[in-house]
Amino acid sequence: EPMSKRQRKKLLKQKQWEEQKDLRRQKRKEKRQKRKLERQSKLDSNNEGDDRKRMRREVVPSTLRLIVDCSFDDLMVLKDVKKLHKQIQRCYAENRKAFHPVQFYLTSHGGQLKSNMNENDKGWVNWK
Repeated sequence: EPMSKRQRKKLLKQKQWEEQKDLRRQKRKEKRQKRKLERQSKLDSNNEGDDRKRMRREVVPSTLRLIVDCSFDDLMVLKDVKKLHKQIQRCYAENRKAFHPVQFYLTSHGGQLKSNMNENDKGWVNWK
């Protein structure tokens, strides 16, 4: 049965793809090794250790205060409480990484929000 032009092209492309499989694999392997060597040389040149630890030492605390009032969670549906929880997590995480972290406070923390945080994020009790 004769093959259509489209089918021939498709088979040809598939054949080329299979033939070049080893070449692609080799390129990926070389790329991984190159990145590994770069990381290793970076660590060797940087005797202080991890970049994040070095950054934490250079942090200058800010005098600003950020206060999140959670007393309105009884007026929210559970979906909104979960979104608020995610936003608070994000704010806390970004504040920890910041060069000038602000003082972060949660007020009137209770009700739906507290129960949601206890269920989904038990580590919040260790927040500073």
